[in-house]
Order: sequence, then structure tokens, then C-alpha cells
Amino acid sequence: MALAYPVMMALRAGRMRLALLLTTIALSLLANMMFVVVSRTALVTMPIMLAVFALLHLRLRTAIIGAIAVVLLAAAVWSASPGLRATGQKFFTDWQETTLYNNPSGVGSRLEYWQKSLRFFAQAPVTGHGTGSTRGLFEQAAVGQVGVRAEIVANPHNQTLNVAVQWGVLGIVVLYALWWKHLALFRGDGLAAWIGLLVVVQNIFTSLFNSHLFDFHEGWMYVLGVGVAGGMVLGARRDTGPASPHWR
Repeated sequence: MALAYPVMMALRAGRMRLALLLTTIALSLLANMMFVVVSRTALVTMPIMLAVFALLHLRLRTAIIGAIAVVLLAAAVWSASPGLRATGQKFFTDWQETTLYNNPSGVGSRLEYWQKSLRFFAQAPVTGHGTGSTRGLFEQAAVGQVGVRAEIVANPHNQTLNVAVQWGVLGIVVLYALWWKHLALFRGDGLAAWIGLLVVVQNIFTSLFNSHLFDFHEGWMYVLGVGVAGGMVLGARRDTGPASPHWR
């Protein structure tokens, strides 16, 4: 997705060889994700990032043609990749395994964590239960339970709920203010702005199913991505003046 911007700029400049090279690299990375290591989170977030790219950088006609091409490519990959089909079908089988048999599963366990976290949040909605309280709350809720209802976790696998349980509405306001500030930072043209925007958008939507700001690898990816790209954007604005916002 990060390569979409330089591909577009190379095409507009008539640098077809460079555009072809970058497109080949992007497609090889995509093939690895679809045929080798399939991520359910990526399956949800990639269409969103494609929509963001189309909204910011493509004309309506081009966006429609691109959407048709993406649908055709997705259908071809779906039919050719057993791993992709198995991952897609796992959404339903996980839910069924937990709902009918009370067994832990990827999707089903998350639904249980979210339901409990909402109850915890309702008990202390303004300031939350305090830092590090999540595991203790799940321990209390697991007393006398079996199966997935007896699972004890310190992470409800949702960034908003993870913040809400510990710090309530005040924490949620700070979290969303941070995301909004970083989105606003990356308004404008340029590769650094596009990469920084991708980092923030990807983090927001993957945090529907995870607590990526609090996870070690994903959290540091966010810090480094926003830090480096943000520094480049601010440096360019200092040297040339603020870029004209192009969101529409």
C-alpha cells in the first residue's frame, strides 16, 4: 500500500519502468500475504487503505476502474488460494465454535472479551478501574465459569476497550485525540505524508481487533512510523511552508 503513491507519481511522470518495478514489488508482497501467511486483520484493513488512497489521490473515474480491477483480482486470488479461503471461513467457524460449544477461538474469544470489557467499563465509566486492572477484573469474572467464559486475559483485544476499562471516558478522549492529531499531521502530498497516514489509518482499524498501541512490535512500529514520517513532513513544511490540504 505504501508503494501505491510512488507508482502513481511515476506513471504521471511517464517513468513506466520504475512504475512497473514498484508494482511488481507490491504484487509480490501481496502474493506472500495471500498465499503464504494470510492475516485476517490485513484482510479487513487493506480494503480500507485502498479506499483512503482512492479518496485522496484518484479521480472518480479512475477510482471506479480501480475498484473493478481490485474486485476481479480479489476473486481470482480467492479461487486460487486455499489458505485465503480457509482464513475467510474461519470467521464463521470461530464464532460457531464459541457460541455453540463455549470453546475458545480467535473471533469467538474476542466477542467474549468485548462483552465483559463493556460491563467493566459500565461499572466505572468516567475514570475507569485504574492502570493494570484488566487482568484482575477478568479473574473475578471467571470465578465459577468454564470454557471461554473462564479465560483470564490482560488484553481485551480492542484498543478502545483496553483504554476504557483502565481509564474510562477520559482515556478514550485522549486516545482519539492522539489519533486525530496524527491524522491531521499527515495532510498533504508527499511520500512521507502518505506513509505516515497509512501507519495511522492501519493502526486505527487494526485496533478494532487488537490493542496494537500497547503491543511491543506493533506499538514500536507506530512510534517509529509516525516519528520518522512526521519528522520528515514537519521538516519539509518548515523549509517550504505548509502544504495545501487536499482532503476532499
